[in-house]
Amino acid sequence: MINVEMLSTGDEVLHGQITDTNAAWLADIFFEQGLPLTRRNTVGDSLESLVDILRERSQHADVLIVNGGLGPTSDDLSALAAATAKGEELVLHTEWLAHMERFFSERGRVMAPSNRKQAEIPASAELVDNPVGTACGFAVQLNRCLMFFTPGVPSEFKVMVEKEILPRLRQRFTLPEPPICLRLTTFGRSESDLAQSLDHLALPPGVTMGYRSSMPIIELKLTGPATEKAAMLALWPEVQRVAGESLIFEGTEGLPALIARDLQARQLSLTLSEQFTGGLLALQLSRVSAPLLASEVVPSQEETLAQTAHWVSERRVKHFAGLALAVSGVEEDHLNFALATPEGTHALRVKMSITRHSMAVRQEVCAMMALNMLRRWLNGKPVASEHGWINVVETLFMP
Repeated sequence: MINVEMLSTGDEVLHGQITDTNAAWLADIFFEQGLPLTRRNTVGDSLESLVDILRERSQHADVLIVNGGLGPTSDDLSALAAATAKGEELVLHTEWLAHMERFFSERGRVMAPSNRKQAEIPASAELVDNPVGTACGFAVQLNRCLMFFTPGVPSEFKVMVEKEILPRLRQRFTLPEPPICLRLTTFGRSESDLAQSLDHLALPPGVTMGYRSSMPIIELKLTGPATEKAAMLALWPEVQRVAGESLIFEGTEGLPALIARDLQARQLSLTLSEQFTGGLLALQLSRVSAPLLASEVVPSQEETLAQTAHWVSERRVKHFAGLALAVSGVEEDHLNFALATPEGTHALRVKMSITRHSMAVRQEVCAMMALNMLRRWLNGKPVASEHGWINVVETLFMP
């Protein structure tokens, strides 16, 4: 097995001032390629700390992906740290310098003298092309470890990994077959409840049952080697059965994308009216190109379930929409959800015991509830179901 590690650099990453999305993305794509990360480290903008950890990990890792610290400013130290760790000098890569000068010239800009630093790499390094930015990447061999140095800008980092680094790894190593990961996402059940119901599963060798909790969903993951694929597929129906009515989608595409595709396939348009969710539904659906005719955010006001149902029914007719979906404001932990369809309007009054959570989380929960209501109707199911900690206290259908 190839021992692959990642090193994230920068004070802003170490101190939590920015979220390290590059690390999560790399871990996911490498896992899919059969290269699961064995370790992730983060260090700040300290030359001594960088040199120390490069030398340390060079004794243990086969491959180390170093992210960040290739910019033009004084706190960008990755190239110098790599050269110092190897005991060699930085040298100017004249071809990359010319590339940078063209990069700025083609955009009508003058390259600042500080950018010249981005063309300096360790003497023994191999340049790793950056097709979309000015910071050149590079690779060096330090002890047993092949190290790749990449810029922290996500758009540049991702292109370099996919177009430059992965092809080099395939050439150098015999990569294992990617592991199998079966996923489904639930809504309304607790992690402990699901785990207790799945504890009886007899898992094949090397296969694990994992749980990822991210309010308001719980993801179930059955992960194992490709050699156990048949056994995992045989177990999967039991996982689906346990998830039951709480299962809202399988795979990684996400509920908004699945709904958008279903609406498009059935040539159904949608109009939205939101109070408590404050436009979150519109944002989630517009990001996946759902066929939205109109969306509005209105101030919260007290409404009976019948009033919410009438309102959303009128919205559907007014906008000549196939469907209309509404979320009311909150009244003592109660909300109304209504879905107007060609055959009539379905409405639910729901009590959610989630006041201990932040406003953002509560809005996410309510948006998921509304989307799940729409999903269930699209799948020919009753719009109301058992949701564990979500209590449907009243239902209404208006022809």
